[in-house]
Amino acid sequence: MKKIVFFVPVNDAEAVKNAVFDAGAGRIGDYDRCCFQLEGQGQFRPLAGANPHIGSHGEVEKVRELRVELVCEDHLVKTSIEALLAAHPYEEVAFEVMEILDWQTL
Repeated sequence: MKKIVFFVPVNDAEAVKNAVFDAGAGRIGDYDRCCFQLEGQGQFRPLAGANPHIGSHGEVEKVRELRVELVCEDHLVKTSIEALLAAHPYEEVAFEVMEILDWQTL
């Protein structure tokens, strides 16, 4: 089991989450579309050559974003990340994939 964490602008969050859920991530037992989300502020500065969805070259941009965390079965990670990247509005998507330990084997 893995945990996927990604950051997405608030206005784009539902579409991106739905794409990842549709790929099979976010299922816990008899529940699906499970996630935790927390609102915060992302910051970046588009450099020359960037094609920013939000902001202008050389200017620091601050954006209301959600940090979204969800679990994912190992065999669905690749397709879930592909869905995340395809649905996300940013050309460079910040995400993490972490191993989740099975507490019953500790």
